[in-house]
Amino acid sequence: MPRQLAVWLSGHPIGTLAQVDGRLSFSYAPQWLTHAEARPLSQSLPLQTEPFDDRATRPFFAGLLPEGDKRKLVAMALHVSRQNDFALLDGIGGECAGAVTLLEPGQTPQATEATNAVRWLPNPDLLRVLEDMPRRPMLAGEQDMRLSLAGAQDKLPVVAQLEAGQVRIGLPRFGSPSTHILKPAIPGIEGSVFNEGFCLALAHAIKLDVARAAIHSVEDRAYLLVERYDRQRTPEGQWTRLHQEDFCQALGLPPETKYQNEGGPDLAQAFALLRHATRPSAPHILKLLDFVIFNALVGNHDAHSKNFSLLYTPQGAVLAPLYDVLSTAVYPRLTDKMAMKIGSKYKFSEVEVRHWAQLAVAAGLSPALVKKRILEIAKRLPDLAHKTQATFTTHPVIGQIVTLIDQRCALTTRRLATDSPAA
Repeated sequence: MPRQLAVWLSGHPIGTLAQVDGRLSFSYAPQWLTHAEARPLSQSLPLQTEPFDDRATRPFFAGLLPEGDKRKLVAMALHVSRQNDFALLDGIGGECAGAVTLLEPGQTPQATEATNAVRWLPNPDLLRVLEDMPRRPMLAGEQDMRLSLAGAQDKLPVVAQLEAGQVRIGLPRFGSPSTHILKPAIPGIEGSVFNEGFCLALAHAIKLDVARAAIHSVEDRAYLLVERYDRQRTPEGQWTRLHQEDFCQALGLPPETKYQNEGGPDLAQAFALLRHATRPSAPHILKLLDFVIFNALVGNHDAHSKNFSLLYTPQGAVLAPLYDVLSTAVYPRLTDKMAMKIGSKYKFSEVEVRHWAQLAVAAGLSPALVKKRILEIAKRLPDLAHKTQATFTTHPVIGQIVTLIDQRCALTTRRLATDSPAA
């Protein structure tokens, strides 16, 4: 007998995830295929009557789960194999990225207005959660909670409320929606909370579409609180889910291939995906171009294909706001290779005008237009970085990021100060 989980999307039962002999399959429910609101779960899983095999099914569903050591620790907490995507989703797949909820057959999502849908955390309890996260990601195995987020970094879906200038943190129960993502300090990465908070604030200052975030602390332990762009509040005050998927999921590639040098998508595939999925696509292509330029200039070498997403709105698919921006280049022990090549180069120090021109061709854009946009951002970013620093929480890493931005923008401006992209 196959093991099964019902797949719900925005409160609709849309299909079934099954496991037979260790292999996954997904099939849409017949009633969903004829539903007035029918839409695919993923760009890689189009609406069809035939079930999808393991090769087609696994990339999307595995892409909902934590990665690396976090995945291993979740598996240990649930007493299942770390290779068993189905068992992991059975254990923590109640509150995922996007509008997906996985439930046992016969179960239905709990109403979000239930009075017990959130377990609020007094400061001592919040501190215990922060201390527990490195050992038990997603609080796996906690009663009444099934929480999952992709990625290798510690993070936790939470409910957050601002009251009289103070933040109140709670844990979503029974599959109810979270509103924010809580990100504690990354062990061994000095000032990671301040680094990411500053980079996101700088992206906002230069008017990029970016996830909003704020730094908070409990007993001097800092953490970043990021607003979920895939959650929306109704006029009645209830939180609902918006569906989203990262570029790996949309392209049908498993999460372990998120880096280009491991077989993952390159920037040409990323731009092509936007052309295929969005209408009109031009605004989203230009937005992604800005994201790529910004990541390069602030030194975010970890901008891989799971750090870009499609967000599904009532008006159609759009490029999701920028998120997970960390200046990794300020840490000498981290790799100096970018997750995706610019032109034919992985290292920013080797990127010349011709490589930006190669990026333009890959994006289907005019090299002259791309060059103009790079110069606009490179000339504005240093001043905005200094202004943002002046209003930001003090931490030594921020000064290091600002210095790096000064250097990278000066180098880029100097190298692009030629009339010929082929020079």
